[in-house]
Amino acid sequence: MGFGALKGWFNDLLRIVYPDVCEVCGSSLVRGEEVICLKCDMNMPRTRVHNDSFNIIHERLAGKTPIERAAGYFYYYRESDYASIIHNAKYNGRPIIARKLAMRFAGELMADNFFDGIDIILYVPMFFLKKIKRGYNQSEYIANGLSQATNIPVGHNLISKRSHSSQTKKNSYRRWLNAQGVYDVINPEGLENKHVLIVDDVITTGATLLTCCDVVHKAVPSATISVLSLAVTRLR
Repeated sequence: MGFGALKGWFNDLLRIVYPDVCEVCGSSLVRGEEVICLKCDMNMPRTRVHNDSFNIIHERLAGKTPIERAAGYFYYYRESDYASIIHNAKYNGRPIIARKLAMRFAGELMADNFFDGIDIILYVPMFFLKKIKRGYNQSEYIANGLSQATNIPVGHNLISKRSHSSQTKKNSYRRWLNAQGVYDVINPEGLENKHVLIVDDVITTGATLLTCCDVVHKAVPSATISVLSLAVTRLR
């Protein structure tokens, strides 16, 4: 028995003892499935907006900073079973979910040449004390997953200078105010004349991501900016 076959047999045995389950429906995953089962993958409410030159994400991030490309994997509804994907990755100590989904999404986007010309991936940063408390930044895991799939390097040029209160219960304007003065760019020369992809886990009002885009645009006017998130809420 070759090593590959032996590894596959061992993984199958592990699934019997400690079965991987779908993050959406809870059913056991079979070989070839990761994070979500085939049925839930087929039923995922994908946005499919990345080929539109001006889409729902562009609309939400409309402002003084031009956004070149914008992509979101699926629509996020709090009452949806798919919301558990983001919640588990963000709050329940399982950021590996974000990385694996990002790799999967990257595979779909590469087929449409979304990453062509993009030079560096940045992620929405987290204040260091908050990161210590949570143990990770889920947006950084998304960036690493995209990088693993595309070989585009991840930069650490965006930083969070201070903590800010939760955005969850704030309206669009208050979210925007809450994010002002939080983020900054270090080593801006490393972004000059580069096509930068800024990533986050969820776009709700877009206030956080828009602030990051504005900060990069102000520090490096020569940079081209695109954005990506795993989830996009539908505003009502």
